[in-house]
Amino acid sequence: MITTDFAPGSPCWLDLGAPDVPAAADFYGAVLGWDYESMGEGEDMEGGMFRKDGKVVAGLGRLTEEGARSAWMIYYSVTDVDATTQAVERAGGTVRVAPMDLGEWGRMAQFSDPLGGQFAAWQPGTNKGAELVDEAGSLSWTELYTSDAAAAKEFYGEVFGWQFSDMELPGGGGTYSLITPAELPEERMHGGVMELRKEDLALTNGRPYWHPVFAVPDCDDAVAKVTGNGGSVQMGPEDAEGVGRLAVCLDPSNADFVVLTPAER
Repeated sequence: MITTDFAPGSPCWLDLGAPDVPAAADFYGAVLGWDYESMGEGEDMEGGMFRKDGKVVAGLGRLTEEGARSAWMIYYSVTDVDATTQAVERAGGTVRVAPMDLGEWGRMAQFSDPLGGQFAAWQPGTNKGAELVDEAGSLSWTELYTSDAAAAKEFYGEVFGWQFSDMELPGGGGTYSLITPAELPEERMHGGVMELRKEDLALTNGRPYWHPVFAVPDCDDAVAKVTGNGGSVQMGPEDAEGVGRLAVCLDPSNADFVVLTPAER
């Protein structure tokens, strides 16, 4: 589970780059019950924060990178973002955004793994990350789709010190690798790695990608809101034993995410 103490190597923040900020704010408000708080001025609404029940859950900004697709960026907490940057480079990754300070809030950098999967690191200052996680309408899991799970585990293990445990999916669905931060018990699992064929990674033309899983009270209701507000469904809704009921969705700009009604614990 994800908690707000944000141990090193655990997901602590996420933001969405969208070509139409007001439209994205409306969509996620309808699907997840989020309130949007603009940090810009005027009608352009260049960016801001999403809140759920008054607590910050994610960020939203205008997609400005030429040729980039709209997508969620997941940030992992680190104690030293410069050291993490060096680890990324040693392990064969690429620095997309060099370490930079965001005032007193903290220090961040963005990277690509050796196969192109994009992720980010956050060194907290006054801002530790999201104020609500693992509750309805908030981040509850992170997931990497990649064409080479072994290479991904080697890379992220070197960068973050993650521990991995493999489980076989039912019906011959392959192997799913569960992620736990370094030196923490398995109860603190925060994500997974799933190997797919390159042709199944159509969103990114075969490149790996991370996506967030959002907890929802009713998966089917959330899916109806997705499709009713211009989004679409890639898979599901379907039941996953011991996990819950889930669906893989796309927002109107094709940013991918998962909605999950967790199984009773």
